[in-house]
Amino acid sequence: MIGSTRNVRVFAYTEPADLRRSYDGLFAIATEEMKHDVLAGDLFLFVNKRRNRAKVLLFDGTGLCIYMKRMDKGHFAAPWRRPGEHFEMTTSELALFLEGSLLLEKFSLSPAKITDKDLAVGSQM
Repeated sequence: MIGSTRNVRVFAYTEPADLRRSYDGLFAIATEEMKHDVLAGDLFLFVNKRRNRAKVLLFDGTGLCIYMKRMDKGHFAAPWRRPGEHFEMTTSELALFLEGSLLLEKFSLSPAKITDKDLAVGSQM
């Protein structure tokens, strides 16, 4: 069965991050500055000032994990409008981000979330 990628949220830290930080340092940013619970299983994206390095912090149920990537050429997109703003993306957008897609800076690539109001719940036929 194909799983839903909407169940896992991705929160991007929109300030340049000191990527010398490891598990505890990134955990502190996510909990204290971003005000999120890392242990809930969401993903947290951190990018350095030059935007050529990125780290993703996640809790897999048994411990903290860090995924790291360094761009050999070019830089990562900056889809957030201003540093310091709250920015959330889907796991599909995160995958495109880590592949180096610059389309994320220009377009919203994921459809809006469907809410109960969008569904025909309780409609009469």
